[in-house]
Amino acid sequence: MLDVPAKIIQVALVEDDDEIRANLTHRLARSDTFRLLRSYSDAESALADLPKYEPDVVLMDINLPGMDGVECVRRLKAIMPKVHVIMLTVYEDGNRLFNSLIAGASGYLLKRSPPAKLLAAIQEVYEGGAPMTPEIARRLVQHFRQISEPQSDLPKLTPRERDILNQLAQGYRYKEIVENLGVSIGTLHSYISRIYEKLQVHSRTEAVVKYLKK
Repeated sequence: MLDVPAKIIQVALVEDDDEIRANLTHRLARSDTFRLLRSYSDAESALADLPKYEPDVVLMDINLPGMDGVECVRRLKAIMPKVHVIMLTVYEDGNRLFNSLIAGASGYLLKRSPPAKLLAAIQEVYEGGAPMTPEIARRLVQHFRQISEPQSDLPKLTPRERDILNQLAQGYRYKEIVENLGVSIGTLHSYISRIYEKLQVHSRTEAVVKYLKK
């Protein structure tokens, strides 16, 4: 039986620092799993050009000249709702990271992270995960609960799907959800796919936001 080749994850980069951009480009080039499609030094260029290439994941600097990364995410997600965005930051700027997640980003990563962690984060977000600290995840949940409490009429979610969505909202990783709920990783992925379909979303963050807005 022939092995099926692994999916090459198409990545784009938006980063204004030449040295950091070159370093990230080098890291991605050394991997067989990822392909860097395009890189940009500002948000405006990315918005004008990226839709032609349809990347799977975008690495987005949060602090860009001109239009910042938060606004770029908001506009990019309006054009390309299926794209996953990871925010890149020098330090954990809580408010801006929080706002970028509300705008549609799926997670964030410190620029000083080791290469293995960078590649793992891209893989995680591509598979529907959301690399972020529990603190940021809790703030996201608290923000939308202050706006309105979740209602019980979410579209056709089963009790088990609600359990899983609640675990996602609390920032648990897939491995932790498997252990907490006593399901296999394959079963978990099936549940998450059905949740996304029912909520008409394409990422963990979108699912949690829609859940908490209801």
